[in-house]
Amino acid sequence: MSDYSTIDMLLWGVVPYVVLAILISGLIWRWRYDRFGWTTRSSELYESRLLRIGSPLFHFGLLVVIVGHFIGLVIPESWTTGIGIPDTAYHITALSLGLVAGVCTLGGIALLIWRRRTTGPVFSATTRNDKLMYVVLVGAIVTGLGMTAYFAGVEVTGGHTQDYRFTVSPWFRSIWILQPDIAAMSQAHAAYQLHALVGMALFALFPFTRLIHAFTAPVGYLFRPYVVYRDRDRYSPGAGQAERAARRGW
Repeated sequence: MSDYSTIDMLLWGVVPYVVLAILISGLIWRWRYDRFGWTTRSSELYESRLLRIGSPLFHFGLLVVIVGHFIGLVIPESWTTGIGIPDTAYHITALSLGLVAGVCTLGGIALLIWRRRTTGPVFSATTRNDKLMYVVLVGAIVTGLGMTAYFAGVEVTGGHTQDYRFTVSPWFRSIWILQPDIAAMSQAHAAYQLHALVGMALFALFPFTRLIHAFTAPVGYLFRPYVVYRDRDRYSPGAGQAERAARRGW
């Protein structure tokens, strides 16, 4: 007799692979048929004051969130214990950084959404898919931040919380070896389950929204030639070449 229900099997054993299939096939489709749309559709030209505040706040907070999720989901508890990191120190660090990063991410996306909604040209350039994406993205941030704040409060008051490294993390790692640990995820706290579902919905939307720019790394930037700025004093009228040839990059 299994330790999980049919719903658990669908949510934690089937849906993850459906999401991966949508993500991969969506990226391939977007690259083949909408390569010029593989962009954030920059709107800095229309408004830059709020963008200069909200964008760095959101992206730097998100970077910490991603690193935190990677450490929590990918690195087993036995590894951190093996290198001498006590569980208490691990949880205090994770909760503290999680709260700070969550607040920064939520504040940044709030500013960006406010900017997008109140700036006419920016709002007009927002697709329906992006509007849905913002709802799901905020949902992922709010559920993650709320969960972190709740568990931090329990820890401060001397209570005990469920360690996701024994439920969510084994399930996450088991997905990639095609042996999903459904029983582990079915025993996870409801807050973890909700956050995981919202996160999977967000990844399913990735290929069809402006979030697709996250899969583009400007590697060629490191090897491009230097930008040559012409100095009028170093050119004679009508000259077509500089006095010194431009050097290439790295």
